[in-house]
Amino acid sequence: MVFNFDFLSEEQEPNPLIQYLKQQQPETLSRIAQSASPEIQQIITKNVQGLLGMLSSGDFNIQIATDRENLASLLASAMMTGYFLSQMEQRKNLEVNFSTAEFLNSNSSSNQAETKKEEG
Repeated sequence: MVFNFDFLSEEQEPNPLIQYLKQQQPETLSRIAQSASPEIQQIITKNVQGLLGMLSSGDFNIQIATDRENLASLLASAMMTGYFLSQMEQRKNLEVNFSTAEFLNSNSSSNQAETKKEEG
């Protein structure tokens, strides 16, 4: 996946984030874009399908027409959903890791206390 910056040339004010993105290597942007987990991709897919409608493409010849602004809003919404879900996935993983570390520490403390009782 390669990010296309051509559409950004119409902006009036310089955007520091866009400038930063333009400085990145294409491989870096591609790696980041592909880093979304299958769970996040599934949620975003269902979200976009819900926004566009869920008609079966096997039974219907579906065409969606919109203007540039509405399409940009749809894409921005999908991107923000992806960002939010990625952050929540990281938070979930941190909580799981923290809980595991707490459990291991409490077991280690219990084992040490039992060993001291046995020695004393």
